[in-house]
Amino acid sequence: MTTVRDLGRRGYETVWRAMSHYTDTRDADSPDEIWCVEHEPVFTQGQAGRAEHLLNPGDIPVVQVDRGGQVTYHGPGQLVVYPLLDLRRAKVGVRELVTALESATVAMLAEFGIRAAPRADAPGVYLSEGPRAGNKIASIGLRVRRGCSFHGIAINIDMDLAPFLRINPCGYAGLQMVQMAELVQPVPGWQAVAEITVRELLGTLNLSETRWETADESIFTACSAAKETSNG
Repeated sequence: MTTVRDLGRRGYETVWRAMSHYTDTRDADSPDEIWCVEHEPVFTQGQAGRAEHLLNPGDIPVVQVDRGGQVTYHGPGQLVVYPLLDLRRAKVGVRELVTALESATVAMLAEFGIRAAPRADAPGVYLSEGPRAGNKIASIGLRVRRGCSFHGIAINIDMDLAPFLRINPCGYAGLQMVQMAELVQPVPGWQAVAEITVRELLGTLNLSETRWETADESIFTACSAAKETSNG
């Protein structure tokens, strides 16, 4: 069974450390989990991220992380979905997981009347028709360690997009970002977007048995304790 957790709004680095700790300490019997979260404002720079794509971060913190991809922005009003999956057990390849995340997002957007599609040359989801065609609505960055995935996809629902102007989003100068609030009214609720996206993701990966729970605070406590021990 896959456990889906609603983490609410949390700082990025706290969640990153926790999902990394979960990945490093899980074993062959550990359950798969999917974490849904909103982050406080933050720029995250991928492993191969180039400094020139950070144009003017200003007062928003920049966190260097271990996912793929370049720089992106997370903030309130955005849904971030982190699939913590044992890919070997699920018999899913990395490319398949990327495709599943994109497909789930496309299917969710379609339920709200928004036409979008992935691009062969750049991971993520982009509007496929209308005056904003080509604008990006969801960004992907993954990491696989010990055969298990973490990091994930960020979907713009109803947020302040201005911070994206301080960077070259995903390393593309001039890339225009868009959000659901600009395309459909009333604006879909965060929870509804999360539930549909997760449902579509699990269906695509044939991981249909799920239960929704709140955050397991013990994971965050264990992560903090491990960090303190390593620093001590």
